[in-house]
Amino acid sequence: MFSDVVDLIFSGDRDLYAIIQLSLAVSLSATLLASIVALPFGAALALFQFPGRRILIVITGAFMALPPVVVGLAVYLLLSRSGPLGELGLLFTPMAMIIAQSVLVFPIVAALTYQACAPLVRDYDALFNVLDIPKGLRARTVLWDGRFSLITTVLAGFGRAIAEVGAVIVVGGNINGVTRVMTTTIALETSKGNLELALALGIVLILIAVLVNALVSIFGTIGARHDKVRVA
Repeated sequence: MFSDVVDLIFSGDRDLYAIIQLSLAVSLSATLLASIVALPFGAALALFQFPGRRILIVITGAFMALPPVVVGLAVYLLLSRSGPLGELGLLFTPMAMIIAQSVLVFPIVAALTYQACAPLVRDYDALFNVLDIPKGLRARTVLWDGRFSLITTVLAGFGRAIAEVGAVIVVGGNINGVTRVMTTTIALETSKGNLELALALGIVLILIAVLVNALVSIFGTIGARHDKVRVA
């Protein structure tokens, strides 16, 4: 069976690669969309003092463990015909899946960004105050100086998105050729007994996970060296 699985991966099967392409497109889009908002949000939590800040930090950290099916249900209700955004017709489309994954990725990127930026803020806070640096420039400075750690943060968010199954089934419907991604296909094909396709997609997912973890390790090492140089 293993040889058949390997042959399927390298055969150029259109259905297999269409599923992989859709999975990557959805997860990358969701990670990018979430990161655009979460990176400055996490930096702001580290930089600025305002009412409710501590509560926001706690909530953001807690939401890292959001159950995917609950997120899927919330997005489903939002996009259903009777929901506030029902007229957009986004339910059971890749966009609905991107929205659901973005909700899951956002607290991960935001919380990890806060954790990465907080030590930088402690190092630079006195200098910022003495020079009266504008708030926007403070945020850009902290984000840039912590860029290597933040790359690993974004990669962690992508890892969460690409492996997610519960929310995308709820809002995507697992429609063949439309919203069927790797994780939902593995669940479906395993239940049908089509183990070759399920195993082929499982191997691809594992390879993606290994690649993401390798990149996290590389950028983590670069970031550690950068921090040593900065401290010195």
